[in-house]
Amino acid sequence: MGTPHALPTRPRALRNWPRALRNWPRALLNWRSLRWKIALLVAAACCGIALTVGLLVHHSTYERSMNEGAGKAYTALDTALAPVGGSGSDALVHTPGEMPPKLVRMVRARGNAALYDESNPYQPRMWAGRRLSGGHLAAIAIDMTPDQLSRRALDRHMWKYSLAALAVIVPLSALAAELPNRRLRRVARTARRIASGDLAARTEVGGRAGDEITEISATVDSMADSLRDRLRSEQRFTADVAHELRTPLMGLVTSTELLPESEATDLVRDRVRVLRTLVEDLLEISRLDAGVERADLRPVALPDLVRSSLGRTGLDARLTVDAAPVVVETDPRRLDRILANLLGNAHRHGAAPVELTVEGTTVVVRDHGPGFPDSLLAEGPQRFRTGAAERGRGHGLGLTVASGQARVIGASLLFSNADDGGAVVTLRLPPTG
Repeated sequence: MGTPHALPTRPRALRNWPRALRNWPRALLNWRSLRWKIALLVAAACCGIALTVGLLVHHSTYERSMNEGAGKAYTALDTALAPVGGSGSDALVHTPGEMPPKLVRMVRARGNAALYDESNPYQPRMWAGRRLSGGHLAAIAIDMTPDQLSRRALDRHMWKYSLAALAVIVPLSALAAELPNRRLRRVARTARRIASGDLAARTEVGGRAGDEITEISATVDSMADSLRDRLRSEQRFTADVAHELRTPLMGLVTSTELLPESEATDLVRDRVRVLRTLVEDLLEISRLDAGVERADLRPVALPDLVRSSLGRTGLDARLTVDAAPVVVETDPRRLDRILANLLGNAHRHGAAPVELTVEGTTVVVRDHGPGFPDSLLAEGPQRFRTGAAERGRGHGLGLTVASGQARVIGASLLFSNADDGGAVVTLRLPPTG
């Protein structure tokens, strides 16, 4: 039988496209995301710039229009007052009552004055007045409607193109913000994986520029390396201590067998058995942590295996088995170890009656004690932590060993509390095949 050819592996970016497409609508509708905050900031900056430029252009255009209008009005007034009058002389006004009052005051004070009159918003005029010899006044007005229409058209174009620019810039800024957002989400996913126990997770910063996100990513990777090294150091220490204790412990076990029978001898032998169990659990945990354990899977009848395991423990439990026999592919020795630890934990830290239920590929162990503490339900079993005084004394290794062995055989352990009191452990085994 030949070696199968390896299937071509798609690049990481292509493999992540389906998940990215599924997450895109949810990320797009999250108005609290950094993407929209950046887009809002860009929009506010663009609006500020557009408003400033618009006001400057409007003011500049208005001032130029006023200056040009005043020049045209003075020119028309000079032409009308010329010795040889033209057709414009008919537009001269000599009666102060027909002139704007403000213009009259300005002309009498300065001799010459120009005034923009918008009393009629649909026909603005530019007045130019002069004080003649003898104190008489003369003024003329020119139509400023074309200038007004030009300024209004310019203002409309300014706002129209500003809004058009915003309609383009804001989506582009939101899209441009997706790159740092994606990098930040990857850092967050990596941190969550590390928090869940995957110390091999890394952000894979690569050769990007040294910005703040790269610095955060490198810090997360450094934290994961530090946690991994400390955990490995702790595991090595536990394994070394267990191995160092094993040799003198074997001599101690042998010595207790040579003691004469007495009540004190029974007490010593009991304590030695407890110490031996503790050392064996530590060695087993060190092997599980090192990942060297391998399951010897084979099909077995689950009800018969559970019944045999219960008999070997010698503990009292009410067994309920589903009518349909189920065959599972598992490691009988490791499954027996898991059930023994769960039953022992229920009797040691819980209260009778202890119930053992087999239904399909699921095995449930329940007691009627105070239940599991909240810390165990949230974080899972922790070595040398029993969680609460009401659960009794112990080293917290039984459930830790059970969880490790469950991972080896591909099963899952779920810890919960019953509504009417008591701890519940659900062991789900994978089906055959």
